[in-house]
Amino acid sequence: MDKKEKIVHAAIEVFREKGIEKTKVSDIVQIVGIAQGTFYLYFPSKLSVMPAIAEVMVEKMMDEMKRHVQEHAPFQVQMEEIIEVVYNLTKEYPDVFALIYAGLTQTDYLKEWEAIYAPLYEWMNELLDQAKASGIIRHSLHTERTTKMIIGLIESTAEQVYLYDDCKQEETVRLQKQELLEFISHALGLHR
Repeated sequence: MDKKEKIVHAAIEVFREKGIEKTKVSDIVQIVGIAQGTFYLYFPSKLSVMPAIAEVMVEKMMDEMKRHVQEHAPFQVQMEEIIEVVYNLTKEYPDVFALIYAGLTQTDYLKEWEAIYAPLYEWMNELLDQAKASGIIRHSLHTERTTKMIIGLIESTAEQVYLYDDCKQEETVRLQKQELLEFISHALGLHR
């Protein structure tokens, strides 16, 4: 792991522990064991680390998608697996996701969001293109726009459960995922 990666991981740790407002650059560099000036070689401020934290989480999501979404499974099963991956990551890292959104909305880095998400969008778009070409989903679908909507919808419902709602009972979560899958399937015109 290079210095920049160490800074990012230390920032995640400190932000999770202290919150964005109370975290100081000196807290982050202390964990990494570098001088404060070295931090500023990579990031102009503590908030400028947020896009790098978002990149780490998108990479983690991509790794999990590639590991858990079966390449040759029926499309409906793949969608179910995608939902499961996003929900599991949100459940495992609710504070990091909350941190990213809080940090990005406090800065000008929100504009970088599309670039950060590009690998995930490309992967999902390819999945939709294949399903469309195979006649599994409706042919009138604009896959690039739909990709962003589906990812946003899945993330939003996972956040609703794990970041905002008090009720995190497994049965409630299972029913929400089932309803989400049905909603997406209908929107895509999925031919079963």
